Amino acid sequence: MAIVEARELTKVYRVAQKKPGLRGAIRGLFRREYKQVRAVDGVSFAIEPGEMVAFLGPNGAGKTTTLKILAGLIFPTGGSVQVLGFTPADRADTFRRQFSLVMGQKNQLWWDLPAADSFHLHREIYSLPEDQFTQTLGELTELFRVENLLRQPVRELSLGERMRMELIASLLHRPRLLLLDEPTIGLDVVGQATIQNCLREYNARRGVTMLLTSHYMRDVEALCSRVLVISHGKLVYDGALSGITDQFGREKVVRLQFATDAPDGLDRFGRVTSREGAAAELRVERGRVSEALATILDKYTVADMSVQDPPLEEMIARIFEEVGERADEIGVTGEG
Repeated sequence: MAIVEARELTKVYRVAQKKPGLRGAIRGLFRREYKQVRAVDGVSFAIEPGEMVAFLGPNGAGKTTTLKILAGLIFPTGGSVQVLGFTPADRADTFRRQFSLVMGQKNQLWWDLPAADSFHLHREIYSLPEDQFTQTLGELTELFRVENLLRQPVRELSLGERMRMELIASLLHRPRLLLLDEPTIGLDVVGQATIQNCLREYNARRGVTMLLTSHYMRDVEALCSRVLVISHGKLVYDGALSGITDQFGREKVVRLQFATDAPDGLDRFGRVTSREGAAAELRVERGRVSEALATILDKYTVADMSVQDPPLEEMIARIFEEVGERADEIGVTGEG
């Protein structure tokens, strides 16, 4: 059975409209006007046990709204959703004990106390047996490499250390589902890599299902093989991460190192994005790569070359751009 199953999930907000100027402000006191904003618009997907799925979209696309619906924090306007066999809006106690929601910009640990004290509070909240709590905490502190930081006040920890403690707190009750909203926001490359490695290893050990939102493509590439893309409240892509390249990567990045200075006239093979000294970079249509390289190698002396797909974030941005243009044409609005 799917861990998460959403069918035509919809969330519509009624938002007050403020007219400009003093007259508009006074008028709004007596006669307020509203508009409807479809934050989530007919979204359907299913997530199987043990999957690590990325949930991507621009700001205001509906990602966080969807996560809050899955967690039971807000109620959907339409459609249906089942999480772990429960209807989240019912907020059953058994349901809340089987998932965790981690938001990178929200703290669940007491700021002035050591993280260990907050962990013991979580044990009381979830009524965890002492032996299970001790075993799980030892496993997690070893995995996240924070054994020597447990008695240090949270306010004295670095951002990366604090995020690791937040994740430990979320995993103490051994949830079956982990909802992650920007877990590495603000972290440097080393901090991001540490969180990624820990989450990947925990998934391998426990088989926990994860749904991740992130603006960092490194998170997505490191953790997830499947991607959901949402824009203007609508699900526009659901499939393999590699499928984004096949569907939206219309060009290949061709890097060339010539024996002498890069020649003129390379623009007839594709779009020249850089040309300096003996090095040049071109964007060539996928179907023309073989033909272009054959001509270049026949005509010029090439010391080195490489052919790669464009960066993932570039292709994701293209999806957002194309969907946004279509939404503007039909007047669709969305909030996240």
